[in-house]
Amino acid sequence: MTKDKRILIKNIYYMLSYAFQVLKQSNYDELSSEEFENIQDLFAAILAKGIAQQLKQGLYREYITECDNLSVMRGKLDIRGTIHNILQRKQKLFCEYDELSENNLFNQILKTTAIILLRQSTVSTERRTVLKKVLLFFDSVDTIELSHIKWSMLRYQRSNQNYKMLLNICYFVLEGLLLTTDKGKFKMATFLDEQHMSRLYEKFVLEYYRYHHPNLRAAASQVAWNLEEGVIDFLPIMKTDITLRYDDKILIIDTKYYVRTMQVQSQYDSRTLYSNNLYQIFTYVKNMDMENTGNVAGMLLYAKTEETITPDCDFKMSGNKISVKTLDLNIDFKNIAAQLNRIAESLLATSTSA
Repeated sequence: MTKDKRILIKNIYYMLSYAFQVLKQSNYDELSSEEFENIQDLFAAILAKGIAQQLKQGLYREYITECDNLSVMRGKLDIRGTIHNILQRKQKLFCEYDELSENNLFNQILKTTAIILLRQSTVSTERRTVLKKVLLFFDSVDTIELSHIKWSMLRYQRSNQNYKMLLNICYFVLEGLLLTTDKGKFKMATFLDEQHMSRLYEKFVLEYYRYHHPNLRAAASQVAWNLEEGVIDFLPIMKTDITLRYDDKILIIDTKYYVRTMQVQSQYDSRTLYSNNLYQIFTYVKNMDMENTGNVAGMLLYAKTEETITPDCDFKMSGNKISVKTLDLNIDFKNIAAQLNRIAESLLATSTSA
């Protein structure tokens, strides 16, 4: 974990719980009361529980194309292979056929991730024991080279929907937590990197409002360009992280997870907000408030760092309110929830007073 960013491991669990609602199910309840010393042990616990639950329902199977010499015709006859058998005096048909198999990409990723976690000294003995037990049911499943995993190829449907959270955990482990040593062995990084934490942070805030404040209709919505003329085709798509709506009031929240929330002006040794972030949220607000009503507000919501100066300010820009706030992720989760609730209550208050 970088020295400039602090976050309670337990809060990672809560953030994951909102990002992936399946963690709110009863079979994961006991994890919320456990204390985790590091992120690897937390992920191992979630994965062990999730795989054990999936085994009760049966591992996901999908059709895999197989090729083999058979005594009877099955599937599609491979002419070249069959001719080769005849020349070799083999009384076999070489066939290509589809067969339901557990040895698919989904289960290969699960198995590979579990094995890598097993090798980490930071994973507790208790967690390793459970992982070893569930891996006994993966004998027919191959491991997979990490470079061969095409995450974009994963497609979820009703029969494998339960895998979505588990494979997202695998993604965090394999893509965000792994470093390769000179000897080619894997070791775990100490914490999630900034890019992965940024995505989790954004998803967590969105799902928190969806779950606890359904009246605010939280969504990641698209903002249309307010153009008087010109071709829109070449303009970039504007999509908010979170948009909250109540009556005619709108709050656009742009979440930011950086190691440093302020930029240093070296010439004067002073700290300022990142200008690009302000330009972005201002652009979203003004384009959504086409009628210049002032009913659309914007907020940059930074994850708090260890910096002594953290942004907490409000501005009035061209008739719209723009706020810059911080969310402290290194405190008890009930206090994090209270901070998010205050943001929601401020939107409700402005709507009531209007």
